[in-house]
Amino acid sequence: MAASDRPLRIALLAYRGKPHCGGQGVYVRHLSKALVDLGHHVEVLGGQPYPELDPRVPLVPLPSLDIYNDHFPMRMPGLWELKNWTDFLEVTTFSLGTFPEPLAFTMRAWDHLKHRKDEFDLVHDNQSLGFGLLAIERMGLPVIATIHHPITVDRRLEIEHAKGLYKKLTLRRWYAFTDMQTEVARRLKRVITVSENSFKDIHADHKVDTDRMHIVPVGVDPELFLPVKGITRTPGMLITTASADVAMKGLRYLLEAVAKLRTERPEVTLTVIGRPKEGGESARTIDELGLADAVTFVSGVTDQRIVELYSEAEAAVVPSLYEGFSLPAIEAMSCAVPLVATTGGAIPEVVGKDGETAFSVPPGDSGALAAKIAYVLDHPRIAAKVGQAGRQRVMDHWSWRHTAERTVEQYRARLEL
Repeated sequence: MAASDRPLRIALLAYRGKPHCGGQGVYVRHLSKALVDLGHHVEVLGGQPYPELDPRVPLVPLPSLDIYNDHFPMRMPGLWELKNWTDFLEVTTFSLGTFPEPLAFTMRAWDHLKHRKDEFDLVHDNQSLGFGLLAIERMGLPVIATIHHPITVDRRLEIEHAKGLYKKLTLRRWYAFTDMQTEVARRLKRVITVSENSFKDIHADHKVDTDRMHIVPVGVDPELFLPVKGITRTPGMLITTASADVAMKGLRYLLEAVAKLRTERPEVTLTVIGRPKEGGESARTIDELGLADAVTFVSGVTDQRIVELYSEAEAAVVPSLYEGFSLPAIEAMSCAVPLVATTGGAIPEVVGKDGETAFSVPPGDSGALAAKIAYVLDHPRIAAKVGQAGRQRVMDHWSWRHTAERTVEQYRARLEL
């Protein structure tokens, strides 16, 4: 077999991978499966929450202190929990007020891989961009990284929307890890990103040379995400995905839009694929707007149940202020549900033209969002036509096999450097 055709041995790094919501977990799960389908060997080195993987893809757990777990977030670990130097590194970094997982995880990955460097051809990092990647390269394992979008964008938006000087200063300290990510990204020999918009932002924020970046869009499985026969749409039902309670996802604006709509359309409800953060911004907004009986959070369900929910909804909504790509957008479009999405970040290049394959609104405008959703609810025939065109756009442009094939091209190009 020619060297250019031989199967590759890939260590895929995922410092956190929620299995059913959040781009990182979805990306790792589907890309690793598609790579195995192409005949390559993939092992996922993962931290909590661990991704759910195809049975053919081994998971190598690299347990963290799980400081940001769903049940007791921001807890201070006890001394008895610190088992090794990477645990001490994680808790020390956390004590300084910054997010510790990317640094600690990549150091754990380096500590693990230094004993197995002859078992892999290269290491593929998914967005962690910790200093451990540079240590992995120094020991002779080539590294390539996927950057969905620079987290510096999250930092800017969170600080802009923070209330009070203390909160802004706290966020600046918490996001200090993005300085590390900029340094690591700048020094890597090859970087994959997912859209033209992210390409430009990574170059601007992380100072990565454009000749070292290459675009490989993510995918969707149109045979899984498809309209479910026998399910009728529930009048007024909207659906969205919120993998994190952060300003960038724009959930507050959607909640405000739902409140506006319900003044004349009491049947309007919102289903959120994601887990609510107790005491978080979204929970407070729901209470302020009196939406407790209108908003339902769904988490920990299968892909099939998510597909059914899309088929039940009259419209899907992506209210984000910014997205590097938006997997929820193409999953909704693949199910032929009419999509209302903002023009934040890369969303327009993903969803297509307003009124043709999706319905577009400016980000951060709850009034415009309410008006566009109302239009979709009032014009079911037009909405259905746009929904079908959206599904066709997904089938024409994106599949996980296509993503995997183009990713392998990047692997081989990295190995030639």
